[in-house]
Amino acid sequence: MVESGVARVRWVTFDCYGTLVDWRHGIMISAELVAPGHGERLLGAYERHEPRVQEEAPGMRYRRVLAEAFGRACREVGVDVIPDDLSVPAATLPYWRVYPEVTGELGALREAGWNLALLTNCDRDLVAETLRRLAVPFDMVVTAEDSGAYKPAPAHFERFRAAHRPEAGHWVHVAQSYYHDMLPAARLGIPRIWINRRDERPDDPSVVPEIAPDLAGLAARVAKVAQAAQGPAW
Repeated sequence: MVESGVARVRWVTFDCYGTLVDWRHGIMISAELVAPGHGERLLGAYERHEPRVQEEAPGMRYRRVLAEAFGRACREVGVDVIPDDLSVPAATLPYWRVYPEVTGELGALREAGWNLALLTNCDRDLVAETLRRLAVPFDMVVTAEDSGAYKPAPAHFERFRAAHRPEAGHWVHVAQSYYHDMLPAARLGIPRIWINRRDERPDDPSVVPEIAPDLAGLAARVAKVAQAAQGPAW
């Protein structure tokens, strides 16, 4: 890991699930294992419940968040489950598929001289299994377990900034979630790229000045955003 405070080290931070890993597919497949034929409905319900659980219990481990939100989704949809069924999302998470362009684009960033970090709403043990599938080394990982909170709370970003104190134009954040990542990054003045995989419309276009449908060509986009951010330190 790179020592904190080293001058002129350049960083790209990423959200993991949704940005690098197909989170929605993972939840839906987990749901299909428990309740065949109900995967899409359970996914929709789960997406509503997870942020509520995280807001209610910011110190809860993500493994338990998955189980609690999945249980609430099952109740909403009217699917009967046994307690063991609620552990399925966490059990399958290490096998969730990585988006096809991710490994090559992460490698291109490293070749261009960027350090890589994850700022993830996950537990250390779970994300460690995913890191093996990404196949490109990361220099730092900040989890919800580390920060004691879930994004969109700013704790992940603040912890990373305190550790490395990046100069202006030497930190770009890349993520799929407008709610969890783009909004807090904008509030904190962090240069950012929205990976808009779902073709969503932002409530405020100024929050997402740089938008891409996936990670293809990411190194060039990062260089562009970093250059635009050169100026007085934050």
